[in-house]
Amino acid sequence: MKKEKVLASIGLDCHRNFSTACGCDATMNVIWRRRLSHSNREALRKELGSWPRGTPVILEGTFGWGWMSDELRLAGLDPHLSSGRKVAGWRKARGMAKTNKRDATLLAELWGQSPRWWEVWCAPPEVRDLRELLRVRMSLVQIQTRLKNQIHATLHRHGLWHDLSDLFGRQGRRWLSAVVDGEDFPLREAARQTLANHLGLLDEVRRRIAVLTRQFRSTVRQDPTARRLTTLPGVSTILGYTILAEVGTIERFPSGRELSSYSLLAPICNDSGDEQEGDPVGRYVGKVGRRTLKWAWIQAAHSAIRKSPRMKDVFERYTGGGKHDRNRGFIAVGHQLCLIGYVLWKKQINYQETPPPRPGSERRRQKEAEALKKKRIPRPMRTMNIQQEKPGEDPDKNHQVDGLLSFGNGPAPNRYGRECLAKEIRQTNV
Repeated sequence: MKKEKVLASIGLDCHRNFSTACGCDATMNVIWRRRLSHSNREALRKELGSWPRGTPVILEGTFGWGWMSDELRLAGLDPHLSSGRKVAGWRKARGMAKTNKRDATLLAELWGQSPRWWEVWCAPPEVRDLRELLRVRMSLVQIQTRLKNQIHATLHRHGLWHDLSDLFGRQGRRWLSAVVDGEDFPLREAARQTLANHLGLLDEVRRRIAVLTRQFRSTVRQDPTARRLTTLPGVSTILGYTILAEVGTIERFPSGRELSSYSLLAPICNDSGDEQEGDPVGRYVGKVGRRTLKWAWIQAAHSAIRKSPRMKDVFERYTGGGKHDRNRGFIAVGHQLCLIGYVLWKKQINYQETPPPRPGSERRRQKEAEALKKKRIPRPMRTMNIQQEKPGEDPDKNHQVDGLLSFGNGPAPNRYGRECLAKEIRQTNV
């Protein structure tokens, strides 16, 4: 009698118009293959609903995985995201050809790998929404820069010179309006029309950027984590929103080193062979991670060295007082900001220019001693036993009297002091 195969995992090779699915059992034998069309969303949901609930589905982290993971969750399935770079390397190491069917089978086999070296974080919809708005603003800023460059090129092409520090500030816009509208400038009609079109587009783009900036500012005000990140020197509202959107959740990073590596700021060595004299060779920062996070931390580093003496010291230590390797110094400051930002996020505290002392450090012991002095806590009372003289004996020869003598916070008395105290006690007893 044939044993019925139980579905253990599903590999889903997702494309733009269709997806190829492959179901495997616990021994990674193929049970079925299916082709899912994306044109009919209702038919797709019906097909996904027919799969056993709770079955792990492995997707490749390529373009368009977000909406498919949402559909899988709605169907009661368990989506997991794999690194396309790692899966491609595994495929090459096994000498496999790349086809849709084999890719789906390969993804299904990943579930049997332990540990899950292939898995990357599958961002939830709310984090993807933050990133979506961030990408829109970034694209609008790029369009704004391109329009400004085209306006500068038009003026240069027609020989118009100005001494304004900011051509697109208040005075610069008045001058540009005079160039477009007036007849005092040697400018042909085609150039005037070009400038007018570029200025009109620039105004519209800047208006849309301002709308998104206000939305980002509102998000930062409402989110306590983003507010704490803005206490870092150099981290503005836009950079705080960028870090919040790109990191997502801090719990997925065991330490600040992992966050720094994800931000492409952690130093990596590629040394081999005997040690060499001089500067180290083969040291660089990572290349696989979030480039937007790297930009945000380094952008914050440029402002941090002007606002924070602590960050300025880090910058000067790596650049010889700012004389050489300035880009390396900005990366080092960004790395420090990333490590500190991890602590602020993890412990939910604000930034302090002077770092708190670590437990057991000399600085902590000094602070505790200073706190004790301020509270003026009395030290324990010192005591000593003095034997009382016997009848008929010379009291000057006996220096011990029964009883407890307290000496307060001062040192224990010497022999002369003990004699004086003994006399006082004898007189009191008499």
